[in-house]
Amino acid sequence: QAQLVESGGGLVQPGESLRLSCTASGSGFRLYTMGWYRQAPGKQRELVARITPGGSAGYLDSVYVDSVKGRFTISRDNAKATLYLQMNSLKPEDTAIYYCNRYGNTLLSWGQGTQVTVSP
Repeated sequence: QAQLVESGGGLVQPGESLRLSCTASGSGFRLYTMGWYRQAPGKQRELVARITPGGSAGYLDSVYVDSVKGRFTISRDNAKATLYLQMNSLKPEDTAIYYCNRYGNTLLSWGQGTQVTVSP
């Protein structure tokens, strides 16, 4: 089964930016809609953004949760089996552990995630 490894998190001040990466081992990355999820302390994991496969598997499109629209951009490099999340204008409420995974009912085992902390 494919494994997911997230990276790029850190401690930043409000208004700053981070770029998260997720590398998927194994085959099949290019075939699936992928998503970035986050889980804040005491809250359930939520889907932040998703992106369709693109390339020969179909059109490329992305969808965002309202709270990050205009600030976050999801992208992917199918040749590198890597998913990205560019996060700009970060807010304290963006503080969470961020995970990547497939979108829908074909979830893989969750990786360890990458911690994002936004604090003055």
